[in-house]
Amino acid sequence: MDRYLVRAPRQENPRPPLRPRWERIIPEIEGRITTKYRRESSRLIVDSYVEASAIVHSCSSEPTSPSYVRVMGTPFLVMARALSGRIRDEISDLEFDSKGIYLAAVTKSGCLTVYDFETLYCSTYGSVSGLLDEKATNLLHIPNCVSFDVVRWNPANQDEVVCSSRQSDSVHLFDISYISSEPHEVLRRRRFKSWGLNPEPYKGLSDLVFSSEDKSRLLAAGLDGTVYIWDRRRSNVNYLELTTNAKCQLNSIELGVENHIVFGASRHGTIYAWDLRGGRGSFAFQSHNEVPLLTSFKISSMLEKIGSLKAQSNIVSTEVHSINFDPCCSYQLAFHLDDGWSGVLNVNTLSVTHVHCPPPAWLDGTELKLCRTLRRPTWLPTCSIYAVGSSSRKGLYLLDFYPHKSSSCHVDFNEELNSMSEESRGTVQNRIVPVSDYVTVCAAHPFNNTIIVGTEQSSLLLLSQKHGNCEYSNGSP
Repeated sequence: MDRYLVRAPRQENPRPPLRPRWERIIPEIEGRITTKYRRESSRLIVDSYVEASAIVHSCSSEPTSPSYVRVMGTPFLVMARALSGRIRDEISDLEFDSKGIYLAAVTKSGCLTVYDFETLYCSTYGSVSGLLDEKATNLLHIPNCVSFDVVRWNPANQDEVVCSSRQSDSVHLFDISYISSEPHEVLRRRRFKSWGLNPEPYKGLSDLVFSSEDKSRLLAAGLDGTVYIWDRRRSNVNYLELTTNAKCQLNSIELGVENHIVFGASRHGTIYAWDLRGGRGSFAFQSHNEVPLLTSFKISSMLEKIGSLKAQSNIVSTEVHSINFDPCCSYQLAFHLDDGWSGVLNVNTLSVTHVHCPPPAWLDGTELKLCRTLRRPTWLPTCSIYAVGSSSRKGLYLLDFYPHKSSSCHVDFNEELNSMSEESRGTVQNRIVPVSDYVTVCAAHPFNNTIIVGTEQSSLLLLSQKHGNCEYSNGSP
């Protein structure tokens, strides 16, 4: 019977249309977060920041004994150094510990305060809201002591907080595991530089950094243009010095990802670099405790190489307030200048790849604010977003420094070409978050991207995502 059958023409079955992937659920299923997904999520993060709460930090004039303050069972360690009323109590530096449990803050009056972040957060969003006020803060005052300008956590010992001052040549190490108003260890410089009859303005230390490879090694930037290095296993006196060709004040220092290259930013607008392995000079006729300069970069000269920027702006040399490496991209070194400009230096190509020039103060009818305290920005830990306080208004800039030409701050950014590319979907627009006071320093939580801002009027501002309350009716939302 088969010979009477007529075979139907063979038709190829078309493939069923591919359904779009559920992009928001794929990272949860696969267990990994791609760079593209993280880039798109950063746009939502930037748009969601608001000022959630403010905590006023005030110092009592009455001296008290060192103590722990307990709010809802959470300890706070507060220590202070009292100065004369001529210096305002500005928040000069902030830093989270590596786990994001504690937040350390120092002020111009010499006050060191350690907060419990969970209590700070729950006082804003939790059921204990409103319990954390200045009455719950107990301060210890010791007269005739210098102010604190820098605070760092020891990565090898999270019970140890390290502080330094621009008015002192020593580094103070406090152990917060027991009650004491005095540092348990003090690191001092080996010797002073010869600055004539008045060496006082040059003896201070402006910044600190720990080596992630050798936890006993501590580096400090000096106002005399020298980086001092201590090895705490040897002595409490520094054993090595990194010198510059010009004796200029250093404001900030950073270590490269491999802990070999040291970068220092100066008041004269120059970034210096030293190689701890020896640099390019011969050590035959050099001191055994000094490392020569490897190279230097003048920020204004590098900005002049950007044609589009030079055609629109008058580029002048200005002070570098801070430098910071991007935790998501090891070759991106961000810098912030005294006039409010920020940018990124690619340490691999030695070129400026990103620049942000805020609108001039006169455009908004305001004046450029003279900041006596160095502004200290921070990176968000999970995306290449740079948070920096405004120099002319009460606000915090969130800048997109993503390492690609699709970044709105990239020097080669082309809006027309970018709108037609796949990368345009993840483009993050720069945003300024209004706050209630002028920002001097900010720190980002290492895990949940919450930003703590320190201000000139001695207050801490918590910036986080918007939270809403769910209303329940008859047991169902």
